[in-house]
Formats: sequence, C-alpha cells, structure tokens
Amino acid sequence: MKEILDAIQSPDTTSADFAALPLPESYRAVTVHKDETEMFAGLTTREKDPRKSLHLDEVPLPELGPGEALVAVMASSVNYNSVWTSIFEPLSTFGFLERYGRLSELTKRHDLPYHIIGSDLAGVVLRTGPGVNAWTPGDEVVAHCLSVELESSDGHNDTMLDPEQRIWGFETNFGGLAEIALVKSNQLMPKPRHLSWEEAAAPGLVNSTAYRQLVSQNGAAMKQGDNVLIWGASGGLGSYATQFALAGGANPICVVSSPQKADICRSMGAEAIIDRNAEGYRFWKDERTQDPKEWKRFGKRIREFTGGEDIDIVFEHPGRETFGASVYVTRKGGTITTCASTSGYMHEYDNRYLWMSLKRIIGSHFANYREAWEANRLIAKGKIHPTLSKVYPLEETGQAAHDVHRNAHQGKVGVLCLAPEEGLGVHDEEMRARHLDAINRFRNI
Repeated sequence: MKEILDAIQSPDTTSADFAALPLPESYRAVTVHKDETEMFAGLTTREKDPRKSLHLDEVPLPELGPGEALVAVMASSVNYNSVWTSIFEPLSTFGFLERYGRLSELTKRHDLPYHIIGSDLAGVVLRTGPGVNAWTPGDEVVAHCLSVELESSDGHNDTMLDPEQRIWGFETNFGGLAEIALVKSNQLMPKPRHLSWEEAAAPGLVNSTAYRQLVSQNGAAMKQGDNVLIWGASGGLGSYATQFALAGGANPICVVSSPQKADICRSMGAEAIIDRNAEGYRFWKDERTQDPKEWKRFGKRIREFTGGEDIDIVFEHPGRETFGASVYVTRKGGTITTCASTSGYMHEYDNRYLWMSLKRIIGSHFANYREAWEANRLIAKGKIHPTLSKVYPLEETGQAAHDVHRNAHQGKVGVLCLAPEEGLGVHDEEMRARHLDAINRFRNI
C-alpha cells in the first residue's frame, strides 16, 4: 500500500505508472461479521454500539470484473446506512449479500462471511475491467453509491427503477470504508479539484439523495419561491437540502434541535429556523397516539415565517416521529418527499389531510447517475459545499459511526483511509480560497 500511496502523492506519476503498480493481495477494511449478527439481541436500538460490531480487518483483494474499477480510497465518510449495518437493523445486511450472490457467477464474490461497508469514497483509479473506456488508472474520482445491472428495461428511463438496483457498500460488498474499493465504472465521477480528499468524500450519498428528493423532476421539482420545510436542517441530509433551497431561490424553513444547529443554518444563509426542542413540540402523546393540536401549533409557527403561506414541499427523513405533522402542514396540492425514516419507518398520518387536499407523497431513494453527476457538478463549481465537521482515522470508524448513531455530530463525519493526514489532494488553491469559509463552515461551529 505504501507504493500506491507514494504514487498518488507524487505529482509526476503517469497513468501508465499507475497501471504498472503491483496490486496488494490484501488490504485493510472496516467490516461486520456474519457470525455476530445476533450480538445485540435484546438491546434497544440506542443501546447497540457500533464500536463493538465494526472491525478493521485485513481482507483479500476482490477479483475485478467487466465494467468495474478498483479504486485506492484516500477518504470516505459515515452515512446512516453504515450505522444500520453496524447494529444489524432493520435486518442484517448479509441477507442482501446472499441474494446478490445468487444473481450470477460474478456476483458470488459479494456473498462472504464479512461485509466491507461504506457508501462514499474519494480516491484514485488503480485498475479498470474489460469494457471500461471512460476512466483510466490515475484518475482522481469520487463515487456515488448506486449499483445497477440494467438488464431489465425497467431501469432505462430512470436507473433507480432497475429491479437489481442496490446501494453499494450497504447492499453490496467491497465498500468505501477501506483502503481499496470495488465499484462499477458508472459510479465514478470527477473529484472536485478545490477540495481535499476527505472533503470530496463527504457529499456523495447525502448530496445526491438531497438533489433527487428536492430538486430533480423525480422528486419535488423545487422552484423559485417555494416554501420548503427541512427537518434536521443542519444534519447530513438536511444541510444539503438547505443549500439547494437557498441556491435555487426557495425559502427554507429549517427545523433543528439545538441553538448550535440553528447557528449552522444561519451561517448557510437561512433565516427561518425552528428549534423544535426549545419550542417544545411533542407530536406524539404516547407511542400510539399523535397530537393534532401540536400539528396546528407547528403550522401556525411556520406561517409566521412565510407571511401566512403554507409549506409547498416537505423534505422528510425522520419518518415516524414527524410524518403526521409533515402531511398536515403541507399546503393544498403540495408535496411531501420522504426517505430514510431514521426515527422509524412505520409512518402514521391522517389521510383526510392528504386526500381531501390533493397532496402528494413521493418516495425518494438515493439518485440515478445523472442526478448524482449534477449534484457533484454543483460541488465542483462551488455552488454547494461539503458539510464535513469531523474526521477520524480508519482505525476509529467505530467511534465515527457511534457519533452518527447518537446524533452527536453535525453535518458529515469523515474517515481517512489511505490519506495520512487531512488537507491533501487539493489542486485548485485559488478556487478553494474563494470558498474556504463555506468549506469550513461545519468545522468552525
């Protein structure tokens, strides 16, 4: 691995040099183990500790197949799907790997007694398989996490509808929290030149998810002037939704849970901010009963920020805890876009407020290649910025996942893989200088 890292850090290394580098037989990777899937049996979700289930193992290098690439991973980041994998909720990811392994001779590689996790990366292409023409060894890249087979016609209008659509590093093996990753070549995108490795790795999954959910025609198709309610507006998903709303001329109403998170939203340029804890919103009387009076109080508060208007679009991802309120406060004919359900995926709402007011609920899941490319393009142009707050070494990925699990973080938590320190990989210093405050926004609060 030292020879690979030296080549990446040398400005004189050519594509031919990268292609000639010997590949290691094994590499370090963050894994969960199949024989430990019951280790948290009987514990509540909050009691399950990723630091106990995530391992740093030496694993064999996977075989490279057609249409694929091996990437030296300089940095990655932790998403909520990494937390789900680490606590084996809502189910063990080894079921995903077993099903994928039955698809073909090539996919059998993924069905292993260990799962290499991680759905983000920034790094350098080491090898490409047969049929790959767009990328060559030495290319600096980021990867989005959509893995598709595209053998069915269903996915050719929107690849997210491919029956064999999967999330790399969650529903497939050989993910990005490792020194080397295996990806399909159509997951690759150019690394933004003004960002460091860890900054470039941070936006991937959440930025693309927010773009499809809020901006794309496959999501809410946000337009100028829309009132957009954003739950968790300073978090991994919400921080990008807030930026997209502001950049697109919409009016974000940011819901947060602390004064510190409110300050982050203000630093992004948001003005309408609701601290749900400070204002005491309790949408559930008990586990089974919601409180419509709280929905109404919440709606009244929103209208104070909008000049009396109701919400055009709700950017939903908490799920069960907030969904009833989200449906209620949306205007007649408005849209609720939903993904993730981090507070529970069994949503409950009063359908009278949906059906009689002609509202729409749109399920949104990650993004297709074009949407991911457009979202990355906006990062590369400095229109949208990373929300990286803290970076851990690969050895401490368990702690990074624990932070995310306990919501003890802001924005995104990064992980250094091959990169020996933060701040490496920047090529456009002039552009970086213009956006440095925004790039460091989540580190400075």
